[in-house]
Amino acid sequence: MRVLGFGFGLAVIIGNTIGAGILRTPGEVATQLPNAWLFIGVWLVGGLYALLGTFSVAELGTAIPRSGGQYVYAHRALGDYAGFVVGWSDWLSTCGTTAAVSIVIGEYTGVLIPALAGETVIIASTVAVVFAMLQWRGINWGSRIQNLTSLLKALAFIALIVACFALAGSNTSGINPPLPSTPTGLPLFFALILALQAVIYTYDGWTGVIYFSEEVRDPARDIPRALFGGVLLVIAIYLLVNLALLYVLPLSRIAGEKLAVGAAAQVIFGAYGGTGFRTLTIISMLSSINANHLMATRVLFAMSRDGLFSDKAVRVNAGGTPTVALLVSTMIAVLFILSGTFEKVIAVLAFFFVANYAMSFLSVFVLRRREPHLARPYRAWGYPWTTALALIGSVAFLAGAVASDTRNSVYALLLLAASYPAFKLLRWLAGPR
Repeated sequence: MRVLGFGFGLAVIIGNTIGAGILRTPGEVATQLPNAWLFIGVWLVGGLYALLGTFSVAELGTAIPRSGGQYVYAHRALGDYAGFVVGWSDWLSTCGTTAAVSIVIGEYTGVLIPALAGETVIIASTVAVVFAMLQWRGINWGSRIQNLTSLLKALAFIALIVACFALAGSNTSGINPPLPSTPTGLPLFFALILALQAVIYTYDGWTGVIYFSEEVRDPARDIPRALFGGVLLVIAIYLLVNLALLYVLPLSRIAGEKLAVGAAAQVIFGAYGGTGFRTLTIISMLSSINANHLMATRVLFAMSRDGLFSDKAVRVNAGGTPTVALLVSTMIAVLFILSGTFEKVIAVLAFFFVANYAMSFLSVFVLRRREPHLARPYRAWGYPWTTALALIGSVAFLAGAVASDTRNSVYALLLLAASYPAFKLLRWLAGPR
């Protein structure tokens, strides 16, 4: 059912990418890099990494216009097992993200409405289920909700940026802690790596439109436009948010601040700052929930179609919604909410999200060699150099992630080791295709 257009592509990228990360990451980056030029520079570098990856993903998305995200490319180029690892890690982390975002909405709703305080789990579960029910009616409903919630998110952040520059004087935050000295030499290198890791995590989600490739009306035209347009919009919003923070708060105040945007809102709006910030957060989270539901459903649907999950999950209703896949994905998200395990799941599976990018970039090389005559409406600009740079950057990022978060990386590697016997068992249970 090809009913989605360029506007939905932009909406799902903005909805999936811009979330809690931009609210908390500036404080982490400023702690590592207490220098305004380096602080802004690392956000630009992270955006360039996403833009570099867009060249390769746009080629894959137009050459293989099948819904399911990066799983589709790994499965086609690297085989069933690689697809299994990419698909299951992506699906579980997406369900975990739905849970995490829903919990944030539940917590902030309890603060804004005191009568609901202490009902975080109930609110979070209700929000996750309600958005699933709205999507049940069909992809047209899901796309309209995504367009509306992403528009509200973009407008909310634009309003915040304008307010920072219009209503606050430069660095008008009173007495502030002294700014630490900027590291040099090897310590600066490690600080840059850690800051860049946080920034790249915040940019994660820019591939959103490829989860719906076979539902896009004109994939050859709209997928590249949505990818490049979405990435450029996210880069612009992130840079403007951080410039606005620097205008309102000194870098020493941003450093270590868990919610720097909230601190800026309090400076601008005083006693109403907390309310405004929480309202902004809830608005921005709604589009994330809708996008994650849509994406998780398509990943499970694609894996089922290829025999890596129950064939019942390929059922699609008259509105174009894979109903069984949506039901299972929602149930897993709610279970994560009820159990409180989503943070551990996301921390362990964070290792895989850049690994999945690396798999996609590697798939470009494999398919160029194995299927040279495959129709490629969009061919990666600068290939093989841009693809190689994106792949090298992903591998370097993975090495840095292992070094900086050894414990969760070890868990992830153990999970990877256990995935092969699980894959063989699943294939045996599924029987011959």
